[in-house]
Amino acid sequence: MSAPGITEVPRPHADTGRGVVPPKSGRGRRRAASRPPRSGPVGWIMKRLGNGVVQVVLLLVGLVWLTPLAGLFLSSLRDDRDNAASGWWTSFTDPSQLTLENYTALLENSAITSAFWNTVLISVPTTLLVVLLASLAGYAFAWLEFPGRDVIFLVVVGMLVVPIQIGLLPVAKLFGQVGLFGTIPGVVLFHVAYGLPFAVFLLRNYFAQIPREMLEAARMDGGGEWRIFVQLVLPLGRPAIASLAIFQFLWVWNDMLVALLFADSDSQPLTVALQQEMRQFGSNISVLAPGAFLSLVVPLAVFFAFQRHFVQGVMAGSVK
Repeated sequence: MSAPGITEVPRPHADTGRGVVPPKSGRGRRRAASRPPRSGPVGWIMKRLGNGVVQVVLLLVGLVWLTPLAGLFLSSLRDDRDNAASGWWTSFTDPSQLTLENYTALLENSAITSAFWNTVLISVPTTLLVVLLASLAGYAFAWLEFPGRDVIFLVVVGMLVVPIQIGLLPVAKLFGQVGLFGTIPGVVLFHVAYGLPFAVFLLRNYFAQIPREMLEAARMDGGGEWRIFVQLVLPLGRPAIASLAIFQFLWVWNDMLVALLFADSDSQPLTVALQQEMRQFGSNISVLAPGAFLSLVVPLAVFFAFQRHFVQGVMAGSVK
């Protein structure tokens, strides 16, 4: 107890040995709460290196990735004599080597042009059928109630673990009995059957993220299931559908295993035709290089045409 007239000085805290610190004001607490968390190792490295160095590294990686593509394109513009005498990079110092004669001869090759159109007739219907059937099945598994829905969906998902090589010979025997072996519809049907499990799994999970209240409001307004699917679900699922279409088109366009077994000489795609050209003419670069670049141009055009939708599909669900 202190004497009269003497003001008692606050004692230090018993544990820390320091004076009592007044609590922070509301603005200080808000500033501390809004402070960004500490960055991890990646953030520390980027902070030390700087954005300029990171951009240079990414540019070098892109150049390394694009070098084979540039080599293929320049080789397709040179004749066999120049390709045998020097590398494709010499065309930078001697542009007179570049010519379009290889592409002219390629377009006049009936086997290559026929195989190109066969590839289109296989890839486009397969992609459309897979997207259409998977969209219908994905909506049904996500929002329609019917007996055995979950069991059927598990069976469909279980088909993802079945390797494609297991079904080649049994399906080829079945197609031979029904007259589909060696035809374009047979190749399309095989690709559709093995592309549907992943497609249904992808779209069902995407459609299940649609708010239930939105569908119930559409039903209360008198909309039937088909109208809801066409006017509501498909527009909302456009990013996922576009991503699925790109993947399916690329898988079928670049396929050679299924086409090599199920297609004959009249229905073979471009990949099989180029493989046979390699077997017959060996290192005929003037035919193989422009043919390979032709088979590469179409997937690149499809990817860049739907790039915006593809990015939206990849980022879907990552941000609430």
